[in-house]
Amino acid sequence: MPALKQRLNSFLLLPLLVLASTLYGQAGRPLKREFRGVWVATVLNLDYPKSPSAWPTAHQEEWRNLLDKLKATGFNAVVAQVRPAADAFYPSAYAPWSAYLTGKQGLPPSPEYDVLKFMIEEAHERGMDFHAWLNPYRVSMNLDTAQLSPNQVFYQHRDWVVLYGNRYYLNPGLPQVRQHLSAVVAEIAGRYDIDGIHFDDYFYPYPVAGTPFPDSLAFEQYGRAQFDTIADWRRYSVNRLIEMVDSTLEKHAPHAEFGVSPFGVWRNRAEDPRGSATQASIGAYDALYADALRWAEEGWIDYLVPQLYWHIGFEVADHAELQRWWSRHKGKAKLYVGYAAYKVGRDNMEQWLLPDELPRQIQLGRSNPDIDGGIFFRAASTLYGDLGVRDSLQAAFATPALLPAHQHKEGPVPAAPRLRKAKTRRDGTLLKWKFGKGDRKNRPHYYVVYRFEGNQPVNLDQPEHILHLTHFGTGKRRYKFMDNTTEPGHTYIYMVTGISRTHREGPPSKRAELKR
Repeated sequence: MPALKQRLNSFLLLPLLVLASTLYGQAGRPLKREFRGVWVATVLNLDYPKSPSAWPTAHQEEWRNLLDKLKATGFNAVVAQVRPAADAFYPSAYAPWSAYLTGKQGLPPSPEYDVLKFMIEEAHERGMDFHAWLNPYRVSMNLDTAQLSPNQVFYQHRDWVVLYGNRYYLNPGLPQVRQHLSAVVAEIAGRYDIDGIHFDDYFYPYPVAGTPFPDSLAFEQYGRAQFDTIADWRRYSVNRLIEMVDSTLEKHAPHAEFGVSPFGVWRNRAEDPRGSATQASIGAYDALYADALRWAEEGWIDYLVPQLYWHIGFEVADHAELQRWWSRHKGKAKLYVGYAAYKVGRDNMEQWLLPDELPRQIQLGRSNPDIDGGIFFRAASTLYGDLGVRDSLQAAFATPALLPAHQHKEGPVPAAPRLRKAKTRRDGTLLKWKFGKGDRKNRPHYYVVYRFEGNQPVNLDQPEHILHLTHFGTGKRRYKFMDNTTEPGHTYIYMVTGISRTHREGPPSKRAELKR
């Protein structure tokens, strides 16, 4: 370990520009399309808000600042936890206001406003996707039920709730619970301009040694006649919820995607020939009754984000092996990697004490054509973590990236925008355009401005030529953009494209070529 620390100290003494250049190379060439997401955890006030408050100004200023920092780091999507434990960051008919927001469960902001609506609008204003992250079954984080609001599901439907370990959960095997959770999703999808619904790895809870999950009575009532084992019935119960959420989302927000982030090992190969070459102590299929392969094969989910929170070369669960394994078993879903930014510089495994571990993992993902990006756990770790983790991410995200196009939700492709003006001014170049012919009713979700030097070949597939992305979802008739980065004596070529709500790019505008 002393030798490792000496190497680490020497590395950290390098100038920042050299470090950024090194990590850029390790993370591989940036892609034009890449999901660059970050989990924003609200449970226990891990990421947002840092301190609960009923004062709206405090929430709003902190959210804006957080988004500004995440955008400057290079992220293009936030996966924000809006239902941590049967509560809500929005006015809901099914859950009380979250104590992590205002300090007391059931207490609204004062004056009351729609926090989720504000969060989404601010993300879209910065050209970032917003995926609403829900924990479907968790009811509490501890046993102190006196802190729960009278209109929380613990009190409203006590017969739906079970105690396991030191927390309360909704019983996944009850049809009433599945209907309730579908209604929760319908409320969000029908009311808010979300880009996705997101579940993490918490389905049936992680096993407590020597303590069976208390659902035997529900199994006798709802499962015994159809299933030989309680394990098969539990997987069926979770499968039904996933299928119902997919249908609910298709009905209320057909443009929005449904994504799940399961535990990183489905099954070990020793337990199933389809399993990964791992020796994990548990697998999602057997311990959490989460059959992500089935969901992906059936087309019930739009993207998978397995939590590959181990380092490259880890004997029990090798990150590189699991990237390869999931890329071969992603079914009809897009595949993103769940990255453990929280471990950088803070784990007891020495590999995480080297600043190149995370960039190497990103490079592995970029080198695999079946992987379309990643989500990093979690926001505070990416911004304030050790070993210059934010610098390494900024280097990896050195050029802008468009979000991957939806696979199952196509929609219309925008027409070529009409570039009306490109004019050189003292302080730069002014561009003006409007939506293309035929886009009056289905206007682009946003626009991309490309710029090329006069002697460069025009290639829209190269992300280094992306100059600017407009705000999401404005639907304006006319747009303008001032390029303040031009240099006198240089010739530039500009082109503009429109992007649909499902992130499909239309044909480019005519070229505008001019000399500064």
